[in-house]
Amino acid sequence: MKTADILICGAGIVGLTVARELIAKGHTNIIIIDKEHEVALHASGRNSGVLHAGIYYAPGSLRAVSCLSGNFMMKEYCKEKGLPLLETGKVIVARNESEIPTLHELYARATANGAKVEIIDEERLSQIEPNAKTCKQALFSHYTAVVDPRSVMKSLYADLVQSGKVTFMLGTKFIDAKKNNMIITDKGEISCGMFINAAGAYSDQVARPFGFGEGYQLIPFKGIYKKLKKEKADIIKGSIYPVPNIKNPFLGIHFTRGATGDVYLGPTAIPAFGRENYGLLSGLDSEAFSIMIRDAILFMKNPKFRSIAFEEPRKYFFKCFFNDAKKLVKKLNPEDIESTPKVGIRPQLVDVKRNELVMDFLVESDEKSVHVLNAISPAFTSSMYFAEMIVDKYIH
Repeated sequence: MKTADILICGAGIVGLTVARELIAKGHTNIIIIDKEHEVALHASGRNSGVLHAGIYYAPGSLRAVSCLSGNFMMKEYCKEKGLPLLETGKVIVARNESEIPTLHELYARATANGAKVEIIDEERLSQIEPNAKTCKQALFSHYTAVVDPRSVMKSLYADLVQSGKVTFMLGTKFIDAKKNNMIITDKGEISCGMFINAAGAYSDQVARPFGFGEGYQLIPFKGIYKKLKKEKADIIKGSIYPVPNIKNPFLGIHFTRGATGDVYLGPTAIPAFGRENYGLLSGLDSEAFSIMIRDAILFMKNPKFRSIAFEEPRKYFFKCFFNDAKKLVKKLNPEDIESTPKVGIRPQLVDVKRNELVMDFLVESDEKSVHVLNAISPAFTSSMYFAEMIVDKYIH
């Protein structure tokens, strides 16, 4: 039987940055388990790579508190390690006059959260992002940047292995937990002093044997991307986002120039029926029915979810996807766009008693375990600072 001072379940960005912070605080004998045979196969390696700048999040929320500091720390790490980093900022454009008040609300939130932003007119927008289109005003975020998520994850993995203080048990699935932190996996039992649940899309299931995550269920949303053809990529300089519905946790289809030069369009936020339902049918399992039931209840009882369920599945059709993207730019033709295998699943926590989407990070804990239950965007951006917060507050 293996023993660890600290056992982390999940080799995504939260698990790896928490391990990194634990080492910085002098901890040793850390084991990280993950059911996959390599790190970052899911959300941490499939996201857009955008480092957000604290624009969207309600001041005082965990997302707001951790985002900007996390942004600076991740940029510093990428510079130190020589990893791809694109510091172009981003613009948020208004598609019509009714979106301008929300633009100003975003400005107020961003300023309260310490971000460097400015309201700009159409002329200034054309200097920053010549092809972007807006109605009268736009928001320019100076601190937004883009990294290559897989490069970051590979580098963190290498750092942890090199430290000699972390043992990775990849291809090891969490099954259950007994009393006294005896963790049962498909590769045998592991005894640990402290258990940290960083299991992403499965964090609610992993929390249950510990008595946490009650009253919550993670439901998956599918993010499909498309890409500008290489010869058309120069029509986008940085990132162009629409004004979002700030009552929902999704930001709408946008343009992002990746750290390696490709320009992606997306993602969608289509309700999915499996935690790994990346294809049309792939990733569907015995849980699909219970996810459908939860979606159906939300559809009936939650107007915000109902609008997502009506709006987003249309984007499976190229015409609808294209029309959404076209509203953000002056010039774009259907033939400029090509398909890409890039697709992600965003697990979104739902409070099943209130039938509400949980809009902030959620952490539950006791003296023997810590459970990160809603590592939604900007979890990748926030991760290094968020890991500091977790270790300082919960690990003794």
